[in-house]
Amino acid sequence: MTLLPVQCAPAFAPVAVGPIQLWSPVILAPMAGVTNVPFRRLCRRFGEEGLPEHLRPAPDGQAHPRPRIDAPAGLYVTEMVTSRALVEGNQRTLDMVRVDPEERVRSIQLYGVDPDVMAAATRLLVEQDLADHVDLNFGCPVPKVTRKGGGAALPYKRDLFASLVGAVVRAADDAGRTVGRDIPVTIKMRIGIDDGHVTYLDAARIAQQAGVAGIALHARTQHQYYSGAAQWQAIARLRDVVREDIPVFGNGDIFSGDDARAMMDSTGCNAVVIGRGAQGRPWLFRELVAALHGHPLPPPPTLRQITPIIEQHARWQVEEMADEYRAMRHLRAHIGWYLRGFAIGGPSRQALNLVSSLEELHERLMDLDLDQPFPSAAQGSRGRAGHEKKPHLPDGWLNSRTLTDDERQHLHLAEDDASGG
Repeated sequence: MTLLPVQCAPAFAPVAVGPIQLWSPVILAPMAGVTNVPFRRLCRRFGEEGLPEHLRPAPDGQAHPRPRIDAPAGLYVTEMVTSRALVEGNQRTLDMVRVDPEERVRSIQLYGVDPDVMAAATRLLVEQDLADHVDLNFGCPVPKVTRKGGGAALPYKRDLFASLVGAVVRAADDAGRTVGRDIPVTIKMRIGIDDGHVTYLDAARIAQQAGVAGIALHARTQHQYYSGAAQWQAIARLRDVVREDIPVFGNGDIFSGDDARAMMDSTGCNAVVIGRGAQGRPWLFRELVAALHGHPLPPPPTLRQITPIIEQHARWQVEEMADEYRAMRHLRAHIGWYLRGFAIGGPSRQALNLVSSLEELHERLMDLDLDQPFPSAAQGSRGRAGHEKKPHLPDGWLNSRTLTDDERQHLHLAEDDASGG
């Protein structure tokens, strides 16, 4: 696939993330077990359908490709990859960073707690030409990560946060000079641990000084987990604090093109980051891109239009895993998301949740009543929400904003259960 050359500018200035030009201010958030190659490809292709004509894909051979660092329909980021597993050559982790030839910009999210290991992972990605953009995870609220000081808990320790971000930016710069490319580093974080331990503004100042090329904020605390309403006012505050030349990306409660426009208008953020809203709805990116280019919103698909999307997802998943049964097991959660809100009986849903082959998937889907419009019950909030959760942290973590000797000695344990996110 090639892309038509730019003939005129969109209605807004493209967002610069280092050398990368986002012609659409849209980013697919990393999601463990979700944003692998097949799902990213689906989201990106739908995003490209929402582009103005001069930015849309053209059939191969009919146009000269633009530079790889052009991102017409936004950025589509991998699942979280653990730096130590990457450096140690863990095969599952290496599979997660395998290049999709269709990807215009390879965006990889790294997780880790050791500055030296994070730097080594960054050099590996750059020198092996696996990444054009590195994002750092400081927003994961999962207890197995935070109870050991990683993810959303880490920015509370200013010294560790500064060391990590600085080490990765320097490694990306050094390795980039070696291979003749500029590799931008961005971060994704939360507001803080809870309302009494807010960290995002301090973290933003530290990251800005370290030389990051962009800052994403999930506008919830670790305590909120995925519950309640995202605090968009924190994104606006972040945009006020961060230098204008560093883009701010807003994340939280974006489930439609109207939501995306509302966030950008109310906060002044430079782009929107989409996570749960895309689960079972890769076509959301068509709507988002169209909305942010000022185009009419496309109608949501009918069930008859969704079933071939599910089957395409399944075929790509089988190609990716080279194991049909394993691929279909992976797809089962996606099938539930795709079919949310449609009138499908319990036995049919149960049968679809047990599919083990492409042929069986096709047969089960064809048994459904396909003449159903997209249901209102499938609009709005999606994915996990639940309730607030007491933050799980190492003992004494909140006693100091810097690491103690004992905390430093045990910090490596934060990576033991986090391989691959």
